[in-house]
Amino acid sequence: MAGHSKWNNIKHRKAGQDAKRAKIFTKIIRELTVAAREGGGIIEDNPALRTVIDKAKATRMPKDTIERAIARGARGLGGAALARLTYEGYGPGGVAVLVETMTDNRNRTVAEIRHAFTKAGGNLGADGSVAYLFDKKGQIQFEPGLDEDRVMEIAIEYGAEDVMTDEAGSIEVITAPEDYLRVKDALTTLGFEPAAAECAMTARVFSDLDLETAEKVLHLIDSLEDIDDVTNVFINANFPDDLRSGGE
Repeated sequence: MAGHSKWNNIKHRKAGQDAKRAKIFTKIIRELTVAAREGGGIIEDNPALRTVIDKAKATRMPKDTIERAIARGARGLGGAALARLTYEGYGPGGVAVLVETMTDNRNRTVAEIRHAFTKAGGNLGADGSVAYLFDKKGQIQFEPGLDEDRVMEIAIEYGAEDVMTDEAGSIEVITAPEDYLRVKDALTTLGFEPAAAECAMTARVFSDLDLETAEKVLHLIDSLEDIDDVTNVFINANFPDDLRSGGE
């Protein structure tokens, strides 16, 4: 099951987020509150909440901040007017883009997203225009240096769909959404701590970008993620290895 890992794309998507931590915290707090309001504050009974908690921990959000957001949501406070909406479009070079949002004002959100696409030379598409290019998958990444055979053995035993290793030795475990937490917990319990993990939309096919186009795509992602209502941005791009290290 070895193959070309998309870990490079993940690193580009995550790089530079420290500089945006305050805004990221605000968005994740909103997600925590809504997840707890919709599914309850008991983590073991609410997989959606557990996934957002993992996301919060990955940004090094303080434990008490996470707990306060969950408590607010579980009590029915906060996030009552928020709706989850997904927008689709094409970026520079025809790259497919999915934008997940949580908003209390659809008109404001779509106007800001359309502006970001237009400014980058892309365009906002209709519902279904690019969604068919993506599937929701669990993605669990490990840095090089681990026992690849052991990671694969554990992952497959607990229900992973695929395990890929790239040229540098980075390992990526792919799961169905319903199996994500079980596989991740098994690997962590047995001593394999992921470098990154999320349940996210992943592309079925990827577009290779030259350096100039890749820079434009990253600027589009920056602009989209700067919008307060945007929670996630997914693309089907393969970035060149010499892309700027700052990422999005």
